[in-house]
Amino acid sequence: MAADNPNDIAAPLAPDWVRDVLTGAALSPAAAENLALLRRHVLARPAVFVGTGTCGLGAGAQKTLDKAKAFFADRKLAADFIEVGCIGLCAMEPLLDVQLPGKARLSFQEVTPQNAERILDEVLQGRVPREQLLGQHRPPKGSPLAVWEGVSFLDEHPFFAPQMRWVLANCGIIDPARINEYIAHGGYAAFAKTVGSLTPAELCDQVESSGLRGRGGGGFPTGKKWKFALAQKADQKYLICNADEGDPGAFMDRAVIEGDPHRLLEGMAIAAYGIGATKAYVYIRAEYPLAIQRLKDAISQAKAYGFLGRNILDSGMDLDILIKMGAGAFVCGEETALMQSIEGKRGMPQPRPPYPAIKGLFGKPTVINNVETLANLPALMAMSPAKFASVGTAKSKGTKVFALSGKVERTGLVEVAMGTPLRQIIFDIGGGITDGKKFKAVQIGGPSGGCIPEQHLGIEIDYESLKTVGAMMGSGGLVVMDEGTCMVDLAKFFMDFIQRESCGKCIPCREGTRRLLEILNRISEGRRRETGAEALERFKGVMYMNRLAEVIRDTSLCGLGQTAPNPILSTLRWFRDEYEAHVYDRRCPAGVCAGLVHYEIDPVKCKGCTLCAKNCPSGAILGAVKTPHEILMDKCIGCGSCRVLCKFDAVTVRS
Repeated sequence: MAADNPNDIAAPLAPDWVRDVLTGAALSPAAAENLALLRRHVLARPAVFVGTGTCGLGAGAQKTLDKAKAFFADRKLAADFIEVGCIGLCAMEPLLDVQLPGKARLSFQEVTPQNAERILDEVLQGRVPREQLLGQHRPPKGSPLAVWEGVSFLDEHPFFAPQMRWVLANCGIIDPARINEYIAHGGYAAFAKTVGSLTPAELCDQVESSGLRGRGGGGFPTGKKWKFALAQKADQKYLICNADEGDPGAFMDRAVIEGDPHRLLEGMAIAAYGIGATKAYVYIRAEYPLAIQRLKDAISQAKAYGFLGRNILDSGMDLDILIKMGAGAFVCGEETALMQSIEGKRGMPQPRPPYPAIKGLFGKPTVINNVETLANLPALMAMSPAKFASVGTAKSKGTKVFALSGKVERTGLVEVAMGTPLRQIIFDIGGGITDGKKFKAVQIGGPSGGCIPEQHLGIEIDYESLKTVGAMMGSGGLVVMDEGTCMVDLAKFFMDFIQRESCGKCIPCREGTRRLLEILNRISEGRRRETGAEALERFKGVMYMNRLAEVIRDTSLCGLGQTAPNPILSTLRWFRDEYEAHVYDRRCPAGVCAGLVHYEIDPVKCKGCTLCAKNCPSGAILGAVKTPHEILMDKCIGCGSCRVLCKFDAVTVRS
């Protein structure tokens, strides 16, 4: 039996073999053959997999895919071309995998149109090119696939070896556009088992006993939240998936949806059953067009196969899932503002109580979970709550997905067990700091999170431990910084982001964040054009900065305002010496703050080419042709153009 057509979703219900797989019934020979094809344990011809998630496309994956297709077309060879999501190793995109009939799947990194032909040609001849080789996928137990001799397995790669991939299990592996591939890899089995054997109350008990906590940042016990909603008597209940991923440096939700959209839908179906919801929304950023399209296609397929709609799997359960696109407002990540946006109102936080589980969307009981929380549910229900709870720490169970970015060698998506030391993520999985520089800090939890310095790299990541160092789990962004980062400038960046994204409803957040940004701007400026009154305001602001941050934290209406001062409080706590250098010495140790940086010209290296003088925007450089030049400090604006333009490395920085 041939594998399914990815565009054929017109059938009103799933084919018989799907129901047999979900129920564990014996498969017919034809169905077993189809399953082997979908799992790619058996291939009729070569298969080429290209990572065409947003990160892959940004690195040029479409050109790589086109080149691969042209390679086979020119040779009149048949092949299957499968577009997969991001496997997580974003730093090495474009990624291309090749699988020959009877052999394990080979994975290659940084495959461009220039080297794709050579790689494909060698593999087809039975050789393994080593230049771009990442490794081979380990065939599952019982698979007839033969391994390539002398080629390490992908799960032994330093990036993947320490990971525990539950949420990301299918990302980069299966075709996200084909529901049958998801089912063949165990998809929707957990949902079928749940609605067929558990009552909603029993499901809530199991989720609570598993220890699953909200992965959106707050860490509230998921099962407990569901129980509040389940206990409410109402003619309508809602489930909302919060996919409004607004943190700078965070891309976990996008990658999960692009690479495995049915996992999210299955998780939503399980959650809706647990609380008695018949209508659900995915609130997603409009800036994620590929993720939105994948979701739309997946919803259509799930409806066609009977996993959404009326009387799902003969359980009496009804569920419709709708997509609501957000306009990019960071504040709409806050649950009450998100509900206001879905209702067609301006996204502004509302006072609590009542909490959404009691009175939420359109005044009805509502549960809001983020993408990762819901994507955990299929694995949780498939493996048992006890096994899920066996991973992690005493109060933080399961795994956590992080978006690793910044000054680290291997950026990408990382999924590790709760309690994994931060050092292991950055140096073992991430490969350490780029360009041989020294680690300085890691920002965790987005704009509302905190910075963790080198002396606390040994901390085990969970909800409680991070709070002890002034940080928070947040949604899972990890931005690594090296010695060239100015912590005052970093705090200024996040405070600028937060004050621009404030909805303006409450004074502490609206005005307080603006005042904090003004203080940071003042201490980042030099004396060049400062008056006596401005100097006084500068010192006064510094004296009140910590107090102002605490007032904002204690009196703001919503979580955005309450956590807004965290970048300042954490950098003040761990990098006070940098603040003091800015305030008292008028010096930026990292040489980043333009107002505090002084440029000098080395008379020995300067050849008098006049290039710097001709391009200085403030006319601060003097000197005759073929004689050493000089920078007038009272006119220099610190733009650094002279240093960029100098061909003789004669311009130096004195911070």
